[in-house]
Amino acid sequence: MSGVTFPYIHKHPFHLVDPSIWPFFCSLNALSLAMSFTLYMHRYHGGLLLFTVSMLAVLVTGGCWFYDVIVESGIGQHTSYVTLGLRIGIILFIASEAALFLSFFWSYIHASINPNIGCGGVWPPFAITPISPWGLPLLNTVLLLTSGATVTLAHHAIISKDLNWSIIGMGLTLVLGAIFTGVQFSEYVESPFSMQDSVYGSLFFLITGFHGAHVIIGSLALLVFFLRLVFGMQHDSIFKVDSRNHVGLEGAIWYWHFVDVVWIFVYIVIYIWGGGFDLPGLSL
Repeated sequence: MSGVTFPYIHKHPFHLVDPSIWPFFCSLNALSLAMSFTLYMHRYHGGLLLFTVSMLAVLVTGGCWFYDVIVESGIGQHTSYVTLGLRIGIILFIASEAALFLSFFWSYIHASINPNIGCGGVWPPFAITPISPWGLPLLNTVLLLTSGATVTLAHHAIISKDLNWSIIGMGLTLVLGAIFTGVQFSEYVESPFSMQDSVYGSLFFLITGFHGAHVIIGSLALLVFFLRLVFGMQHDSIFKVDSRNHVGLEGAIWYWHFVDVVWIFVYIVIYIWGGGFDLPGLSL
């Protein structure tokens, strides 16, 4: 039988990932992104340029990595065992993100319950004018909760193989997410305090900024699936979203709902409680 070769057949239902350069380059670019952002925050010359280049590098390498994963799924390498592992990984990732935000809220609540002498012994600190929760924050709450309904609509439409409503629902979700980000940015511009204004300013911008970053990341993930819906299903390509097996989309939707839930806590803890419970026309 010499000279005769046989194709290798897996005796297990798992997918052995082929060697890839993208994890290495993504981690390298993520390190560059963190370092360049630090330089930019400390106003080093060229920090903004390096941060921009690093951000583009992260998006490009991440996109190439996602492309390979989509191809693997399209050619049938994501078996039921593989998708189960992916779902567990997504759940663990969201749990770790919940722990991250829990630590932020813990710091904020501790500082508000025990205001030190540097804060004037009161919360919000002396000379800090908090942002009213009944203006832009309330608008953002409505926008984000509505986006949770539209992304659910898109998900059910995909399961029902209704291409039009799935595109409409996903498109509305992206529009609402973009408006949320724009409103958050305008709130930062008009904020009466900055990150340097005591622990209140530091924690406010840390918590709301991290949440805003999660909204942007979630929007990018949903944008990928929106493009796959628009181009993949119409042309029956390898990038189409399977109505029965779409674990990546489910993960993005779970992540988006997680962002919605976190914002509810942000709105209650940071804006309402942290703002002194001021109601329109009434101070409690």
